[in-house]
Amino acid sequence: MKRLIAAIDTPELDRAQELVRGVAPHCGLVKLGLEFFLRHGPAGFTQAAQGNPVFLDLKLHDIPNTVAGAVRSLLPLGADMLTIHAGGGAKMIEAAAKAASEGAKRPKILAVTVLTSLDTEALAATGVSGGPAQQVLRLARLALENGADGLVCSAHEISRLRDAFGEKPVLVVPGIRPKGAEIGDQARVMTPEEAVSAGADYIVVGRPITGAVDPVAAAAAIAASIA
Repeated sequence: MKRLIAAIDTPELDRAQELVRGVAPHCGLVKLGLEFFLRHGPAGFTQAAQGNPVFLDLKLHDIPNTVAGAVRSLLPLGADMLTIHAGGGAKMIEAAAKAASEGAKRPKILAVTVLTSLDTEALAATGVSGGPAQQVLRLARLALENGADGLVCSAHEISRLRDAFGEKPVLVVPGIRPKGAEIGDQARVMTPEEAVSAGADYIVVGRPITGAVDPVAAAAAIAASIA
């Protein structure tokens, strides 16, 4: 199983295609996100994906009917994973999961718990007390009880989630930084080896790959470190 997901962090279609061609052989999936999708839409998605498994990270968050409709609209693209915000509530999560089952190919619905850019202070400013760990567990339970296939979480919450929910949920972990890499705007990070050892199914790595002098070599090195 290839556990690396390369986040194709560029809004440029030509650059995205080039990156995918180079790094996909070393990855389980490639990730296309909101910035890219808003610029290029479904046609750009297909051109960039080039037939590779894709984690489409749009973090849908709206009323249940709207999110269900959005999931249905995305089904023809054939993405392997889609993200929603667990904070959208039980009915929204359930609606997304049900809609995902309506196409020929069902994408895994992954619920985002707490963004890896948020720490205790940042959460408190939004009115959430108790820190990231408590909020992640609260939202994870809500998501999994209402049909989500897995979770997007910080590496620092992996062990707690495995203790609480076992091996079944798919855990996709961003905020991954190889040793010596700049942290950037991430607040809760871990190395690839540490995250996989902790129980991550997939790790998401963006700028340490896409910003490298040789992205293919960077992806290959990370993949080898967790093989």
